[in-house]
Amino acid sequence: IAKPSFGELCYVFFSVFVVDLREVVFVIQSQRNSFHVQQAEKLRKDLLLQAQALQESPPVILLLHTLTDNEGDWSILPLLPYLSSQFGKNSSWIMFLEEDTRVKLHKLHEVLKKFNCRQEWFLGKPLHDEESTIIHHYAFSENPAAFEYPDFSAGWALSISLVNRLERQEPLKSDFTIDLKHEVALYIWEDGKGPRLTGVPELCTLPEHKPRAQYCATTVSSHSPVCGQPVKSDNIFVAVKTCKKFHSDRVPVVKKTWAKQASLLEYYSDYADPTIPTINLGVPNTERGHCGKTFAILRRYLSSHVPKTDWLLIVDDDTLISLPRLQALLSCYDSSEPVCLGERIYPVLLCCVSYRMVFSREAVVQLLASGCKCYTNDAPDDMVLGMCLNALRVPVTHSPLFHQARPEDYAKEFLAHQTPISFHKHWNIDPIAVFNKWLLNDKHTEALQKSTKEEL
Repeated sequence: IAKPSFGELCYVFFSVFVVDLREVVFVIQSQRNSFHVQQAEKLRKDLLLQAQALQESPPVILLLHTLTDNEGDWSILPLLPYLSSQFGKNSSWIMFLEEDTRVKLHKLHEVLKKFNCRQEWFLGKPLHDEESTIIHHYAFSENPAAFEYPDFSAGWALSISLVNRLERQEPLKSDFTIDLKHEVALYIWEDGKGPRLTGVPELCTLPEHKPRAQYCATTVSSHSPVCGQPVKSDNIFVAVKTCKKFHSDRVPVVKKTWAKQASLLEYYSDYADPTIPTINLGVPNTERGHCGKTFAILRRYLSSHVPKTDWLLIVDDDTLISLPRLQALLSCYDSSEPVCLGERIYPVLLCCVSYRMVFSREAVVQLLASGCKCYTNDAPDDMVLGMCLNALRVPVTHSPLFHQARPEDYAKEFLAHQTPISFHKHWNIDPIAVFNKWLLNDKHTEALQKSTKEEL
């Protein structure tokens, strides 16, 4: 008797359609930076060990950064045709995991058995907006909570039937995406033609050591990575971009909040004000872009005018940031490598969003040595930097702990399992109160450092 194909098995044995783990393809949303490669490899090895312990055949495990040389494929949607062509006939699910997602394979197996693999399913832990927000282009403004999108930290899954259909769908029409999670859900929903997200309670963002996590198929390994001793504050040079019209309102907020945490900080403006003081770099203020000012800062960073440090942080004057948390995060990165770290957005060539960018000295050296420069002073600095870094084959590293908007612009459930590093914009908020609530208390950072020391 001929062995039935996967599709036939799925159809006949509806309630137990996931025959074995070979029919689940895991895609780890890995990045090219060496720290993130190590994290992804740890997760891959853990999955394989679990499969072995269960006496199951090993599943297919893909590292996203190895699938293509196109940096744009970090956004996942361009890879759907590849996933369909390679796994569309012999697999049942594509399961996406972040590097910090932890999986209990036997529980995940039981979860997936609940869903008919011949139908289109989009599974995840649901998030929703409390109010319409700029990061989602004010979508569903009449009822923002009506549309749910997945928390990537909990993992999310697409049935292979859905993947095969999406492969034939028109490419993403938006040319500017701030939040990939939301954009993926919109693309799959396709104005009502496709499925909405189905919430799965077993896909969790609890820390794996919490008692309630015993009921979860996925958890998170850490809310904030700490890899050793934090980078010293005097090894980070901080550059604040401002202009004359904001000297009296935004700069005082910086000074009352996070500037106290910096050892080395300078304010760069279009006007030299000795009372702050600000430094005029000779670049006129522009309403948008700020490429000229950013590159002037990069050149100054490598000059003898500022102390030599391994790290450069560039922020706008309406950024709120926790430098101790940044120092802890940077302990995971090798400053001898070219590192550009921040919140990455679409289009695909954008670097870290320009409201706060962290560069290793080596990244700045390579950027300026390449001859990369602005075509105008008001060119978008993130776009120019992204293009130059892409040409240099320097990976742009995304961290979800940087935020390009205010706390109220993000889902509460999303922020609940984070230790945020920064927010942006003073619009319609009390920025000092926001800083004190979200960024000042570092007891959890200290606890993470303590646990890291104990492990070491």
